[in-house]
Amino acid sequence: MGSILVYVLLSPTFGMHQYTADLAHQALMLGHEVHVVTTSRLPRDRYMAQVQIHTPVAHCSTGFTGEGARPLELGRLWRCIKGLRPDRVHFTGAHLWNPLLLAMLRQAGYATIHTLHDLDPHIAAPHGRLIRLWNWFVIAAAHQLLVHAERYQQRLLRHGRSAACVHAWPLSHTFLGAGAATQLCTAAPNRTWEPWVLFFGRLEVYKGINVLLAAAKAVAENSIESFPSLVLAGRGVLPDRLPPGVIHLDRHIDDALGCNLFQRCRALVLPYTSATQSALPATAYAFGKPVIVADSGALAEVVIPGKTGWVVPPNDAPALAVAIDAVRVATPSTLAGIGEAGRQKFEKLRQVQAEKLAALYAG
Repeated sequence: MGSILVYVLLSPTFGMHQYTADLAHQALMLGHEVHVVTTSRLPRDRYMAQVQIHTPVAHCSTGFTGEGARPLELGRLWRCIKGLRPDRVHFTGAHLWNPLLLAMLRQAGYATIHTLHDLDPHIAAPHGRLIRLWNWFVIAAAHQLLVHAERYQQRLLRHGRSAACVHAWPLSHTFLGAGAATQLCTAAPNRTWEPWVLFFGRLEVYKGINVLLAAAKAVAENSIESFPSLVLAGRGVLPDRLPPGVIHLDRHIDDALGCNLFQRCRALVLPYTSATQSALPATAYAFGKPVIVADSGALAEVVIPGKTGWVVPPNDAPALAVAIDAVRVATPSTLAGIGEAGRQKFEKLRQVQAEKLAALYAG
């Protein structure tokens, strides 16, 4: 018999709602009654209709701003969570109030879980020192902790948390909404192999954009072809003059365009210089596409070099250029074989997550 499971996510951040929606959908399949307590600014279309949404606040940040100083809203949020009579409360994203809410729930006898996405704040992240302090308050207050990399699980164990209380598995959700994601997980990928690699997501400093552009420039200088070599799909500011062969789609990437790009590219590239983990390698695998990742954070944990993709040193534009060039000259049959190995890894990741999530919510 299922339990009452409440997710708490007070930020409107799209990626965090993708993550929470994926967990919520799996919890529904496990037979739980699922509620999400969140902000009215949420992307509602990410969730299945069976997920019950509650919006006692209208936050537009993670709370590490003036939003974190509204005690009346905190009281309203607390009453909303208690009124649902949850068996478990799972905090899935960062907010300044989370440690206090965890302590209040513990005092009231409720079981709590907290996902920690970033034990190490990204380079130049706002409130970096505050986030480190916030992390350790969360670690001390939550009954159960969930991370998405083995190295972060081991770090928490070294700092004294019990192995029974720290859970880990790689991220395996995609960027797609509920219905499209379900279809993707069961359908054979529709693939072509156009001569460019794909960078997908917001263009941020910590994602190694400058390294990627330097690598693209080197690829262009060593190539006699005039085809594009790199498509950057996501909003952000780039230099006025891009290297030859680089295309920037500076717009919101909806599900249809995202699917089209993943189906057409030769590989996904993640040149991050500062990272913890990402769901994008699993997304590429779901589409049957190889990945190129920098050995930053836990990105390399989900890549089998030479079998599902390539791993290069972070901040190494020449090495990244070599990997991109290898993808560009590889035959479609070679790429299809690597992509199929990735697809099989994706299916295994989904199975592992389903099994571990069932155990976490039953424990």
